[in-house]
Amino acid sequence: MELAQLEAFLAVAEERSFSRAAVRLHRTQPAVSQVIRKLEQAVGETLFDRAARDGSLTAAGVLLRDYALRLLALRREASSAIDELKSLERGHLQLAANEYTCMYLLPAIDAFRREFPNIDVTVQRMLASRIPEELSLRSFELGVISFRPDPAQIRSIAVYGDSLALIVSPRHPLAGKKSVSIRDLGNENFIAHNVASPLRRKVIEAFQRHRTRLHMGIELPTIEAIKRFVAMGNGVALVPHLTVARELETGDLVRVPVDELDVRRVLRMAHRRQATLSYAAKAFLHTLRNLAREKGPPFFYHVERAG
Repeated sequence: MELAQLEAFLAVAEERSFSRAAVRLHRTQPAVSQVIRKLEQAVGETLFDRAARDGSLTAAGVLLRDYALRLLALRREASSAIDELKSLERGHLQLAANEYTCMYLLPAIDAFRREFPNIDVTVQRMLASRIPEELSLRSFELGVISFRPDPAQIRSIAVYGDSLALIVSPRHPLAGKKSVSIRDLGNENFIAHNVASPLRRKVIEAFQRHRTRLHMGIELPTIEAIKRFVAMGNGVALVPHLTVARELETGDLVRVPVDELDVRRVLRMAHRRQATLSYAAKAFLHTLRNLAREKGPPFFYHVERAG
């Protein structure tokens, strides 16, 4: 049973005539009659009372008419929904990011929703190390990571440049310093993020290279908790600048440059290399490109080569 057959069936039922239905469908009467015969063979029932000359339906025909109307209405609804997706009047964008990289997404999502208010956006919190694998499993379309993924499987676009920041309370003795050496930090109490990451490893290795004690007296589960604890006057912390930009502007925290800790990071938007992205995902990447063009550094948009 095909939708084209149901269209012909409904035309005959509504026109109550094979000849008038043929005119309506821009087909010949024999062609319409053949379509109806094939439909009757498919359902195993006679649909029109051939003895009557007014195109009367049999009991099976009456029953099929109701289903045919619903099926064709569903087709129109599906076609309309697809048109809405194309025009971005509806849709759902699924992203993945960790606590840190999610901060980059906030201005991007803000700009995206201003232009496409009918697109729902979901950001799933996830360890960055898991994002390439989950992209391959099609768990979501786009993910934000801070490392270069396997270029054979994942396409990456560099979108933001960030750096490591030593933060202290405005009341801390180091708050007035223009810069410090890593050796000046040997007696400081560091509030650390207890999530294993390449950044944590780089910090530990830097202190080891300079033979300086790194005392991580307190470890907390989120960067937000670390920021608040340091602002209360409890020790110092090393966090991505992106995560404390607002607090540095308001004066709740102070950044102190560390000569030997110039750690730079690049955030990347990633998706499966062979993926056919949704209209919403394509529009989001376009928003990121515009954001980089309008704001400039540290925002940028650079598609990384596979080789």
